Amino acid sequence: MSEQNLAEDSGTEGGVLARALDWIERVGNKLPDPALLFFALLIVVWLLSALMSQFSYDHVDPRSGEAIAVKNLLTGTALTTFFANMVSTFVQFHPLGVVLLAMLGIGVADYTGFIKAGLRALLNVTSQKLLTPMLLLIGIISHSAVDAGYVLVIPLGAVIFQAAGRHPLVGIAVAFAGVSGGFSANFVPSALDPMLQGISQAGGQLIDPNLTLNPLNNWFFTSASTLLIIGLGWYISEVLVEPRLKHLVQDGDLADASQMEALTDAERGGLTAAIVAMGVGVGLLMLTAFPETSAWRAGDGQLASSAAPLMKSIVPLIFLLFIIPGVVYGYVAGTVANHRDIIAGMTQAMSGMGYYIVMAFFAALFIAEFGRSNLGALFALQGAAWLEAAAMPAVFTVVGLVLITGMINLFVGSASAKWALLAPIFVPMLMQLGISPDLTQAAYRVGDSSTNIITPLMPYFPLVVVFCQRYVKSTGIGTVVAMMLPYSVGFLIVWSAFLVLYWTLGIPLGLGASYTYPG
Repeated sequence: MSEQNLAEDSGTEGGVLARALDWIERVGNKLPDPALLFFALLIVVWLLSALMSQFSYDHVDPRSGEAIAVKNLLTGTALTTFFANMVSTFVQFHPLGVVLLAMLGIGVADYTGFIKAGLRALLNVTSQKLLTPMLLLIGIISHSAVDAGYVLVIPLGAVIFQAAGRHPLVGIAVAFAGVSGGFSANFVPSALDPMLQGISQAGGQLIDPNLTLNPLNNWFFTSASTLLIIGLGWYISEVLVEPRLKHLVQDGDLADASQMEALTDAERGGLTAAIVAMGVGVGLLMLTAFPETSAWRAGDGQLASSAAPLMKSIVPLIFLLFIIPGVVYGYVAGTVANHRDIIAGMTQAMSGMGYYIVMAFFAALFIAEFGRSNLGALFALQGAAWLEAAAMPAVFTVVGLVLITGMINLFVGSASAKWALLAPIFVPMLMQLGISPDLTQAAYRVGDSSTNIITPLMPYFPLVVVFCQRYVKSTGIGTVVAMMLPYSVGFLIVWSAFLVLYWTLGIPLGLGASYTYPG
């Protein structure tokens, strides 16, 4: 379907909002290819760094304690360093390894038919009315595996919705909203909790050396937020997003269109054997992880700490979690004959990742140079300074932090990197206003999560574009931004209001948490 026809169909159904989203889509899709866009942004960073390095700034870099300085990346030394490090910058780009390793296991599970059989079995027992909240919940829970949800849940969302007779891009939108938009809504603790807590504690200790925070200081709030994000995401999906996308014609690869026939005896036997194998694997992991002397634990005995080998091994474990049942299913169901078929599954999975690898190359170079220039740090510090100068009441200050974080998130994708910059500023600043580090951290998490889904600079955003192109070849950055904007705006407004209400009612934020300082 052409852009004009889509605009006509959606415009008549959704009125002003739909027409606005169509305009955003058309404008966004006129942007260059994502790979070229990242290259263009790299050039812009170089030029800005050369210009802004000529000036001095009063902001103190919390990482060094010295005045922040923009580094000129167009000097001979900087350029030669760029070329000397180009290979390592690319191969050490974190999302690249995460995506490719996870896709190797998922590729085998898909090639043997394990995933399709599992989805067909799931759909046979799940009401279509509950597909949307179920997928949102799965996306939220996937945060326990850190970034694995991007490469696992989002493409599966498309397959599930397509098999149920709904548009696969709606499935991608729902899954993306759960995985990324609801990044800080989870009732299952993950490595993100102790990582943010550690940064918050370090920031608070700048004025209170004896300050200690619990790693689960936001757990109650994030657990309650799970219900909010599921309910709100469900409403947005079915009232705003799906009516707009349902007319979009699929002209991509429809090979993943699952048939809703009943499982054959061979498929049922293979699925049973695969689930048993998966259960045995999970059981062995639990048996080896729970003992206090487990090698999976960090030096301090924690399993959920970012330093724990278990948390560092999440993606390899996801690889095993799919390749083992995939292989077992293949042999039992008779969909594979020998090991060559297993390798063929891996090869097929990698063949579909070529475009993402190209984009990852340019994205890695841009992100590395943006960080090396100190432009991201300067923008973050300037935004924080504006908020401090406003001298607003406590409620408005907290909401302002949410908005500042949301805006900065459009330029700096990493949650830990942003908080490492902002925490030494906002945590002490708000402590002096009587606001606890626990509440400050909760506000940061709301702002960070809400705008993840609309920034092309988020490392996994190009991957979502690739997933969409499998079904609609004309999908571009604008398509995805317009598709996800209702979620982003809705989450930002409603989630912020929820935080204020939560605070007003005095419901505990988490273990050992408080709203005031001193608590």
